[in-house]
Amino acid sequence: MNSGISTKRLRWLLGTAAFCVATMLPGLSTASSKAIDPEAEKILKSATEYLAGQQQFSVKTQSSIEVVLENGQKLQLLHGARMSLKRPDRMRAERHGDLLEQVLYYDGKRVTVHNPADGYYASAAAPGSIEEMLDFARESLDIVAPAGDLIYSNAFDILMQDVESGFVVGESMVSGVRCDHLAFHGPATDWQIWIQQGDKPLPYKMVITSRDVLSAPQFSVTMSDWNLAPSFTPDTFSFTPPADAVAIEFLPPQSGTGQ
Repeated sequence: MNSGISTKRLRWLLGTAAFCVATMLPGLSTASSKAIDPEAEKILKSATEYLAGQQQFSVKTQSSIEVVLENGQKLQLLHGARMSLKRPDRMRAERHGDLLEQVLYYDGKRVTVHNPADGYYASAAAPGSIEEMLDFARESLDIVAPAGDLIYSNAFDILMQDVESGFVVGESMVSGVRCDHLAFHGPATDWQIWIQQGDKPLPYKMVITSRDVLSAPQFSVTMSDWNLAPSFTPDTFSFTPPADAVAIEFLPPQSGTGQ
């Protein structure tokens, strides 16, 4: 298959990219080895506190996750979602992509996952808050919300738990929004986050690199269409099975995986 770019050309492009990083971001190679920059902490803390203070919101996400095959080859799988949330005990996530088409409902009492395409759904009693539900879903049902850590009221503490260093990379544009680009480093995981500048410090992108896994696969999620005053209807967060829907049980959790 002809990609349209020769090996020589590709090497030139890679060399140019490396030159641009070295030219535009002097000292970047040493910045990541230093302690956590107080300015990076300040920006991240402001963003997590701001989002925790929003009693309801909706947001679109586009995410990609890399899967490493046994031969070391990487595959990138893509997903889109729309999340709707009303604190303290309502959440809905509509997900579509390469691996799944499903809707998650949480009404404060039960968490339900519905696959409209094949007509199956599973439901389980759940704790009475979004944060407790997310813990329960991850630990007991093997369901992980994309970038779900950002939803918690103590998101800053969760994100910074094993961080050894961090710094402000600089300004960046994400989906037309001017953001502060932050980078953090831990013993097994590196992650980056792009946070909107100004009085609404919302996250617009996050990239997580798993360095403790072969070939260091990445998870990336871009957020857009933030709405901090959405209109929800009574049935936004509750699930009523269609007449032809079939109830099934959740699969038992498998160590180290997430749906």
